[in-house]
Amino acid sequence: MTQTSEHTAERRDARRDHPQDRFDLVRRSGRVGAHRITARPRYVWQYLVAALLGFALLTTLGIIAVQNIGGSGSLPGARPTTGSTPSQTAQAKLNPDATVAVLNGTETPNLAAAVDQIITAKQWGQIRFSGAAAASDVTISAVFYTDPADASAAAGLAAELGGLSTYVTEDYASYEVQLVVLLGSDYAGPGLKEAQQITDGSGEGAGSSGPGVNPETGNQINPETGNDINPATGNDINPATGNDIDPATGWDIDPASGWPIDPATGAPTDPATLPAP
Repeated sequence: MTQTSEHTAERRDARRDHPQDRFDLVRRSGRVGAHRITARPRYVWQYLVAALLGFALLTTLGIIAVQNIGGSGSLPGARPTTGSTPSQTAQAKLNPDATVAVLNGTETPNLAAAVDQIITAKQWGQIRFSGAAAASDVTISAVFYTDPADASAAAGLAAELGGLSTYVTEDYASYEVQLVVLLGSDYAGPGLKEAQQITDGSGEGAGSSGPGVNPETGNQINPETGNDINPATGNDINPATGNDIDPATGWDIDPASGWPIDPATGAPTDPATLPAP
């Protein structure tokens, strides 16, 4: 027992004889031995596959989003412009110098002539043609224009005619005017009363010379179109040009050749080459 105490004392003395080092300062814990962390192998193809899957997912989501926007009609560049409130798409500004054609797409007689007279009297534009449209069952009235620069003038005229719709289109380019007013069965703007008066012979088309006679020219008035009738030929007279109107095509007749003038080319065209109506 004494020997053991002596050995213990010797170890304590030896500990005092040596300076402390980092091994004497190790914190005591329950862990025994060393533990190594084994590095996991990294595979580049895993990262590549993950990147491709992410790109495909984002692309698919983007396509779906664009399709949803397009389906809702929110994509820019749509050609038609709603004209129920024309000022929303273009600042409504009348252009008294804008050339205008008025087409009656209804069964109401003299409607184009009445609207023609109002536009002229109010100086809302310069009438170049007024008459029947290609069809008489049009349901929606509108003002059409070809050049986007005429959007404001179209909106201004549409507003004066009762808030019509406005559209940009190439369909009426053959009339060679800036604005085309197409009157449909929904038309409720100015000219309805005047059209009835012309039909009854009590309107502006009637004078002291008798019902249906233009007091300025003495010519009979066509109750369907409101145009003067040439007493020599029986054809309507275009009030803008003074030329007879070919009843088959609705085009002016060239006085020299007697052929209708194609508004697309401005040249007289042999009626034999025209398609049958």
